[in-house]
Amino acid sequence: MRGALQDAGHAEDEIEATVLRLRDERLIDDASFAARFARSRMAHQGLGRHRVRRALWQKGVSKGVAEAGLTEALSEVSEASVLDALARRYWRQRAREEPEQRLRKLWVFLLRRGFPGGLVGERLRALWPRHRDALDGLEPLEAEVPDAPDES
Repeated sequence: MRGALQDAGHAEDEIEATVLRLRDERLIDDASFAARFARSRMAHQGLGRHRVRRALWQKGVSKGVAEAGLTEALSEVSEASVLDALARRYWRQRAREEPEQRLRKLWVFLLRRGFPGGLVGERLRALWPRHRDALDGLEPLEAEVPDAPDES
């Protein structure tokens, strides 16, 4: 909000007064926004916690507020269920590929969607136990998440 008002040429004291008034009227509420945003991105766009966290930071949500919103969303949306649905759809769409190759590509796809590596490995082994050997050697590393922006 501050950035938009600055870009529109408003003075700093006007910006501060506007932001304070909007917060008092609960029209600006980062905590509520973070939870709704995280819930929506996970449930409807199939993103994992790492991608959601990064998106919140990019939107200017502070680290603590982003984590609280993500925690609230994870209490309502099952990340494992979202991952399973994505994995099954991916699996069906690539039916012509060899199962082992498909599973390894699926692993990478899910990590890029922001799911934790340990969860990806666990769910893929549970969904396709016949092909679990294809995942041997893949490290259950967490997807890289940059440091949170400075809150200053």
